[in-house]
Amino acid sequence: MLQQFGFTQYESQVYEALITIDEALDATAIVKRSNVPRSKVYDVLRRLSDKGMVLESTVEKKRLYTPLPLESAISKLRRDFDDNITQLKSIQVRNKPADDRVWTLKDDQSIDSLVSAILNHATTSIVFSGWADDIEQHHSLLESKESNGVSVEIHTIGNLNTNISNVTTLIPDSEHQNLERSRIVIIDKEEVLFAGIEENNWQAIHTKSRPLVTFFTEFFYHDVALTEITQKFGTMMMEDSEIRNVLLKLRY
Repeated sequence: MLQQFGFTQYESQVYEALITIDEALDATAIVKRSNVPRSKVYDVLRRLSDKGMVLESTVEKKRLYTPLPLESAISKLRRDFDDNITQLKSIQVRNKPADDRVWTLKDDQSIDSLVSAILNHATTSIVFSGWADDIEQHHSLLESKESNGVSVEIHTIGNLNTNISNVTTLIPDSEHQNLERSRIVIIDKEEVLFAGIEENNWQAIHTKSRPLVTFFTEFFYHDVALTEITQKFGTMMMEDSEIRNVLLKLRY
């Protein structure tokens, strides 16, 4: 009966012998009812006592045993199980190695599939920067995540038709010299995917390295700030030839 909860066969037999009779028993009676050998019964009773599954009393120099009531035993086993689960989770967290490796990936379709996968894993926050048509492929998932309480921030190059609340939009200027297609996806402030085009082919890196997550997070907000500044003061800044030349060289 108790074996599935981590007790030995003899421990289970002794507890069952005690719980199925409404009186306290001494070791001799327990041996008869449980079929546990006399040479083992005292050790089994000691272990059950240590585990809080039997109560002991001495009456007229005779040691008597009675079981922990069944409802109390069930409650105890539940609490023990919950405590063990809590300890197991704690051990997993403590022993989980930090994975700061940087993985590389090629091919646009493979990169896009990985973007979908990591977006699905997001539980608290998503930061997404890219061109509107790239973001559009994940738009329904992003809206779903936001509706489920995940913070979603988007920086899009080109107009994006969306109900997402936090979106910064850059409308490209034909004279921008370094406005290259790229994607930045950061989830839960701990994982980043950056993709860009090199020699006409998409290439990406994916990592949980904290320095790189921090770098690309700052890079994202650099793009957002630059877009906001350009929208508010662009006309004035473009009138200054030196500032205009610098702005057109910046990579958003």
